Amino acid sequence: MEVIRSGFREGVHHGSVVLLDAGGAVYRAVGEVHRPIFPRSSNKPLQALAMLRAGLDPAEEADLALVCASHNGEPAHVERALRVLASAGLAEDDLRCPPDLPLHEPSAHAVLAAGTGRRRVYMNCSGKHAGMLATCVARGWSLPDYIRPDHPLQEAIAATVAERAGEAVAATGVDGCGAPLYAVSLAGLARAFAGLTTAPAGSTPRRVADALRTHPFLVAGTGREDTRLMTAVPGLACKSGAEGVQAAALPDGRAVALKIDDGAARARLPVMVAALRALGVDEPGLDALAEEPVLGGGSAVGCARLIPGAL
Repeated sequence: MEVIRSGFREGVHHGSVVLLDAGGAVYRAVGEVHRPIFPRSSNKPLQALAMLRAGLDPAEEADLALVCASHNGEPAHVERALRVLASAGLAEDDLRCPPDLPLHEPSAHAVLAAGTGRRRVYMNCSGKHAGMLATCVARGWSLPDYIRPDHPLQEAIAATVAERAGEAVAATGVDGCGAPLYAVSLAGLARAFAGLTTAPAGSTPRRVADALRTHPFLVAGTGREDTRLMTAVPGLACKSGAEGVQAAALPDGRAVALKIDDGAARARLPVMVAALRALGVDEPGLDALAEEPVLGGGSAVGCARLIPGAL
């Protein structure tokens, strides 16, 4: 990945990416794809799968998409998160994610103009936390400590992540939202996503994949990578995570997982586009996603793109 300013090569972003073929074998790999990483929010579909297995019963599949989301905090996201809580007899104060402003700048400006300020439900992980709470209500598990690693919910999530990745959880950390975070390799993450899209129709894993790709706006929001990718590539299920992580899978099991070492988000989308193309995806909508603009003084002065032949 290189960053070009005014036609000159400025620097190189290093990272790792693994591509799986439809049979689950490694088709191509660059970097350390078997070393554990923290997938950050790319784990959310696996966390949602564990919640469904534990008893989460969303009123609509759109609610399940929000449970998988790192949402923008746009009104539709906020309203649905509050609806998930209300359906379980809960309120915003039950959330343990930190108060925040919406990621979506116009929504954040509207919040500030109204004098509302930061709220837990605006935080991009509030859908996941609402789902966790609703699962605890369904199972009769305690609520105030639902984000402790030794809580039954989190133990169930850790077991599901390990099972779907096909490897043991290498480490447990704390994500930015306060919930436990489980480390697996990029190869394991790609396997887990492939297992969601290739599961039988109507099965619990397939429900997660279908929720993602049926409701891409709820998974992220206006202008965001996951929404744009799933809109551009029919049948793709994908989820990005902080620190330059992203995972995606196609209906036949071809899958990608990547990590940009310096955590730069601007490198993530061009690498994912190149990986999908290497797997044979030829959708015209990918053309607009292959380069990320680099801004200077508020204007585009260059772009981030994959070095030819790097993948």
